[in-house]
Amino acid sequence: MCGIVGLYLKDPNLQANLGALFAPMLIEMTDRGPDSAGFAIYRNPVDQHQTKFTLASDEPDTDWTSLGTALKNALNCQARLDVHGDHAVLVTDADPFATQAWLAETRPQIRVVGSGRSIEIFKQTGLPKDVVEQFKLVGAHGSHAIGHTRMATESAVTTAGSHPFATGLDLCLVHNGSLSNHNHLRRGLERSGIVFQTENDTEVAAGFMTMKLRQGLSLHAALEAGLVELDGFYTFCVGTADGFAVMRDPFGCKHAVLAETEGWVAMATEYRAIAHLPGADAAEIWEPEPHKIYTWGSAH
Repeated sequence: MCGIVGLYLKDPNLQANLGALFAPMLIEMTDRGPDSAGFAIYRNPVDQHQTKFTLASDEPDTDWTSLGTALKNALNCQARLDVHGDHAVLVTDADPFATQAWLAETRPQIRVVGSGRSIEIFKQTGLPKDVVEQFKLVGAHGSHAIGHTRMATESAVTTAGSHPFATGLDLCLVHNGSLSNHNHLRRGLERSGIVFQTENDTEVAAGFMTMKLRQGLSLHAALEAGLVELDGFYTFCVGTADGFAVMRDPFGCKHAVLAETEGWVAMATEYRAIAHLPGADAAEIWEPEPHKIYTWGSAH
């Protein structure tokens, strides 16, 4: 039993208040997921020659400054870091694959938790309100965000095992439910070159989406494939560069609600996470149908 939330601001005038609108949504799902929480926020897009990486370290004395200097020297590139406690956002013009290979070889204690032009992912164990405070979500601006509060069922309570999980550049996934065939899928995906950091079943779903995208499928087609090949009970919210997608398993066992106004689209495991949004009382509100994909923005 976890909680998932998403908010996509169609009205640019609301973007300065994204964090203030979104933080209460995440906190409202505390009783569904008190073990850990995380969110992906889309903001401050870099230019087409740069990549933004969100990094996380379990070592409290990580020297982020020396990492930036070493990366510049090793790859002859520009690099800057914005540090958020045990997370940091790295922006570099180095080749993204070379950057990840260098990090894996020289800084194995540091995880890449997201990458793209605008996505930033922050997650941590503990109560959602503490995660919101730690990463200063209330004051954040941006176009949209998705988040998750976790009650662990399939793997240990760790920061690495928290959601969201990255599925590709500017893509990530959060999940409420349980996959029954994740071990079988994991073995096949590993043979195809997908690397996993945890035993979490949701990371397998993320790896599945990554593989389908690498095979040339659109995100919508990858989600359709998921409806066929992912066995279990689930609701997914997938963040994209300029929107998000929502889908439920064919049986619709994990409930969710969607709401839309002229200014925003929101989804949540329960309506109470949406009720505070401006104009929620006049919004179009519905329960997403099982075995159906709902998309906004680049998820089309």
